[in-house]
Amino acid sequence: MIDALLASAGIDEPTFGPSEIDRASGVDDREQLDSYSRAVVSVVEHVGPAVVSIAAGTRPGRAAGVVGAGSGVIFTPDGYVLTNSHVVHEATDLGVTLTDGSTLGATLVGSDPATDLAVVRADGSGLPIAEFGESASLRAGQLVVAIGNPFGFQSTVSAGVISAIGRSLRSATGQLIENVIQSDLALNPGNSGGPLVDTRARVIGVNTAIIRMAQGISFAIPIDTAKRVVSELLACGHVRRAYLGIVGQTRPIDRLVARRHALSETQAVEIIAVEPRGPAAIAGLREGDLVVALNERAVRTVDDMHRMLVGWPFGDELQIGVIRGDRHFDIALVPVEAP
Repeated sequence: MIDALLASAGIDEPTFGPSEIDRASGVDDREQLDSYSRAVVSVVEHVGPAVVSIAAGTRPGRAAGVVGAGSGVIFTPDGYVLTNSHVVHEATDLGVTLTDGSTLGATLVGSDPATDLAVVRADGSGLPIAEFGESASLRAGQLVVAIGNPFGFQSTVSAGVISAIGRSLRSATGQLIENVIQSDLALNPGNSGGPLVDTRARVIGVNTAIIRMAQGISFAIPIDTAKRVVSELLACGHVRRAYLGIVGQTRPIDRLVARRHALSETQAVEIIAVEPRGPAAIAGLREGDLVVALNERAVRTVDDMHRMLVGWPFGDELQIGVIRGDRHFDIALVPVEAP
């Protein structure tokens, strides 16, 4: 299986010998181990120099001290570094340490807590870089490598496989991060923000979380999500999202009500607050309204609404399916950019 993975990745490695069962062939099992090792070493040699240690602290005059520490990966020669939002959150003083031990000052370009991603810029040029790959076609069982700085141990390498794809994680803002990659890599505090890499030496994810007290369960934000977020952060320092101006909660719909209005779902989003002069207030939405659809797509939960609003163009009209009392009707709403 390993040789098939390496071949599909385009790595020019010797073909593995037969398995341990086939001793009669005279092929030493160490050939398998050597080929696996060479694949991992090749990835580390290509990507390792671009992996940095990030120290996040506060300047004198505030409650001085370390806010966070983690890892990051340089993706442009002039010092742009991709990392986790929680690594640099609230930091006023950033430093980036390269694999050769040199330390560079750095500034925060932008942070997106909703996806736990951030970009910082190190004060340097001609720096080693890692290339971004794609995460849409990843498969469970695929060989992956993580490089980071757990507990301050610089340039630590872990290798393993993708355990599952399509997981969801709750971010610090409460929003779901979709299509998260689960792996069996041994990660620890300090690995956060470091790259998850495939056998082509392409970054396919950003390591972001572990489950404490568990072994071999770790998660990474997919690089396809990261590329979209990086583009927004470089353009304007934050990720622009459509904003409706409501606070909602998921609640069940009485089955008789669902049947009366020919609803396919038995849950909806109840509006519990409407911001004055916000888009929802201007459109006429009220507290107590049940949102059951966006543009005729059924809405069951608050997460459904967040998911549907990702990438929605500001200023484009959105049809909100609402139940108010015994009435079921649509309200036209024009989202604005979230403040």
